[in-house]
Amino acid sequence: MHPPLSGVYPIANTPFHPDGSIDFESQDRLVDHLLAQGAHGLGLFGNASEGYTLESAERVSLMRRIAKRVNGRVPLVASSGHTGTDAAVALSKELQDLGAACLMVLPPYFLKTDGDGLMHYFEAISKAVNIPIMVQDAPLMTQVMMPPALLARMGREIEHVEYVKVEAPPTPAKCSALTKAAGDSLTLFGGLNCQFFIEEFQRGVRGQMPGSDRTADLVSIWNALEAGRTDEAWRIFSRILPLLRFELQPGLGVSAQKHNLVAGGVIASAHVRHPTASLDAASVAELAVLRELADRT
Repeated sequence: MHPPLSGVYPIANTPFHPDGSIDFESQDRLVDHLLAQGAHGLGLFGNASEGYTLESAERVSLMRRIAKRVNGRVPLVASSGHTGTDAAVALSKELQDLGAACLMVLPPYFLKTDGDGLMHYFEAISKAVNIPIMVQDAPLMTQVMMPPALLARMGREIEHVEYVKVEAPPTPAKCSALTKAAGDSLTLFGGLNCQFFIEEFQRGVRGQMPGSDRTADLVSIWNALEAGRTDEAWRIFSRILPLLRFELQPGLGVSAQKHNLVAGGVIASAHVRHPTASLDAASVAELAVLRELADRT
């Protein structure tokens, strides 16, 4: 049995030099920063990591380096979904062997399949690994709908499917429906940059996977909720909400997070790889105002 995952698992951004190459030194600083901010675990190669822009060899290099730096202090959840089942199986096995404690897996989204096809896809991955699988339910990105009954079936029938990252709005309602359908067979995590953090927690969600730039605040919210201090959680959440909202603009959240990390001295450059969008000058100025508001205590 693997210890259950719980808490705030920021998706680690991938820092790049201005020429687009990976800035491994900034990556080291970011990992150290996230652990110092109290992250309960790290997410790797998700959307905020620009995992869709990484070459296979780059992903391997990053996984090895991050796993070595973390050295078992917190679990690593690595994204291993793919447009093909065989490719997803191979990537999942590789990331497991490189130190992942859990696999976050998107369904196939280029050629879409039906419920039986999704069962086959996740079953094939499960048979190839011996660590938990987190199904990423993200229809805004994939256009793949996975209703609660299907996800609950995965949790009951597929050995290593133990988690679902619920990113299908309205997420609080989906969480309630999924908890009712799945019972104890699935543990739920939230995403979408924690926009419904508190409501999801109150509906049984046991973890959150935000971006990397407000980890200390989000850990404080988590700790307050765990201790029953809901008013305190709402105070912190309300302070950072304008910034979280800004980062939810389609395509711009990664750039905003990187600008915040540069402003905090964590990474050296806010460069993003195409087709990730970069903030324009006006947006960078707007972001600075929101960052100042969020930093007020």
